[in-house]
Amino acid sequence: MSTQFSVAQNKELKIETKQTVKGDINPLSPAKAAFYSAILPGLGQAYNKRYWKIPVVYGAIGAGVYFIIDSNKKHNQYRDEYKKRLANGGRIDTSDPTYGKLSTESVIRGQKFYQKNRDLSVLITAGLYILNIIDANVDAHLLQFNVNDDLSLKPNLQTNPYTFKQDVGFTLTYQF
Repeated sequence: MSTQFSVAQNKELKIETKQTVKGDINPLSPAKAAFYSAILPGLGQAYNKRYWKIPVVYGAIGAGVYFIIDSNKKHNQYRDEYKKRLANGGRIDTSDPTYGKLSTESVIRGQKFYQKNRDLSVLITAGLYILNIIDANVDAHLLQFNVNDDLSLKPNLQTNPYTFKQDVGFTLTYQF
């Protein structure tokens, strides 16, 4: 039930009442959405009926997994080339089109570079996975949030009766 009191210029008091429908609140819904997203990324978003977020989740995590695999592959290639050079007594195979022109120091730098990128990609992907869980949890909380006109903040323009200028302000209305 909502009640609104307003006073007009002629000191008349109006009382308006209206019925409001209160929905059921499920306190376990956010935990369930987070659990579903932890089991399978995007499942919590489906539980919350936010289907448009599922491709975003899989795109973000998929990009992270791609960079992990790519950096790991290149790291292993540089590591294998370094091992091959150590087995040959430090000799460089100049006939190799990929690594033939690189010095041993460059091969070591390339190996460290791709190892650092792989590790950073693992951290970022883990962060995106956790963000997926947090998003499902927060979204489930906000689905239960009461959003109606009973609580509103509206700009208010009013003419000052003494100076006849416009006064600007905000009106906070809470109806219960």
